[in-house]
Amino acid sequence: MFESLIPAGARVPAPHSHDAFEETIYGLDGVCTWTIDGHERELGPGDFACIRRGQVHGFQNDGGVDARFLAVATPGVFGPAYFRDIAQILAAAADGPPDLAELGTVMRRHGLSPAQTGAN
Repeated sequence: MFESLIPAGARVPAPHSHDAFEETIYGLDGVCTWTIDGHERELGPGDFACIRRGQVHGFQNDGGVDARFLAVATPGVFGPAYFRDIAQILAAAADGPPDLAELGTVMRRHGLSPAQTGAN
C-alpha cells in the first residue's frame, strides 16, 4: 500500500498493465482521470477503482490542484521503490522528455507491462 501525489497538469505513468497483481485506487484529494481499458473515469476523494490483472490503465491530473490517492497492490509485490526509480529518470531529463527506454526498463523491473501503442 502506498500514497501517491499527482501534481496539477501531470500525465503519468505511461499506459500499462500488471500481470502479477491487482491494484485498488482510493481517491484522497483532488481529482485524477483514470483510463482503464479505454474507459475514462474521474476519481476524487472517497472514489475508488479496482484494476484487474491485465487491464491497461493510466491516469492524469488535468485539474489546477494537486491530487493524492492511495493504491493497494494485491499481492503486495509493487510499492514506493517504483516511484523513486521513475523520479530519478524524470529528474535526469532536466525538464526535457524522459528516456522512454529507461522508463520501460523500470516499469518491467517492477512488474508493469508498458502498453503497446500505434507508435511502437
